[in-house]
Amino acid sequence: MSEPGRAGTGEGGALSTEKPGPDTSHTSDTSGTFDGSDPSGVSGGGRAGRFWSARRVPAGIVALLLLLLAGVFLYDIVAVRAGRSALGWRRDLARQLAERPVDDTWVLVGAGVAAALGLWLLLLALTPGLRRVLPMRRTHPDVRAGLHRDAAATALRDRAMEVSGVRSARVRMRRRKVRVRARSHFRDMDDVRADLDGVLDDAVRGLGLARPPAVSLRVARPGRKG
Repeated sequence: MSEPGRAGTGEGGALSTEKPGPDTSHTSDTSGTFDGSDPSGVSGGGRAGRFWSARRVPAGIVALLLLLLAGVFLYDIVAVRAGRSALGWRRDLARQLAERPVDDTWVLVGAGVAAALGLWLLLLALTPGLRRVLPMRRTHPDVRAGLHRDAAATALRDRAMEVSGVRSARVRMRRRKVRVRARSHFRDMDDVRADLDGVLDDAVRGLGLARPPAVSLRVARPGRKG
């Protein structure tokens, strides 16, 4: 699984390798659940894009604030039309907006806050969210599936622990890269790393992800006590 020139020996006798995601266009999954398909996520079932978040909490907060603000202004306008005087805070606000210059500090601060909130809302509207859900390959046009990062990391860790000589393993799952840190307490580290290369290659391919992440592997000896 390692490429020439990408493997090296670090401090403490640690061996590390990094390689791109497994090429699933020429191999098939040994589990039989997913067939080998284009790693770009385009298969007979369609393109497997990222899942979009409903953004219920930000949308609810914005809707509630707008509702309260509109209700207060509507009440004040109706009160003025009924012959009553406008609320004091609205008269003060109108006076401040009329008298303060554009380059006033508080005007600039308020404009900056409004612009930041607007950019934040635009960012929420234009980005998918749900970064912890990894899209899986689509085998049917009407079915979409996703795998949580923690579940994928647990599966890879369990497979790594099955390799003889591996004492412990830590897996950090990202959308583009998987970082695996293993400790070997017996066997030659080159043999352990080679076995881990093959096992992790099969494990990543067996996850059935639309875009298999690159694997960064590091094998080291446990530190000496005392």
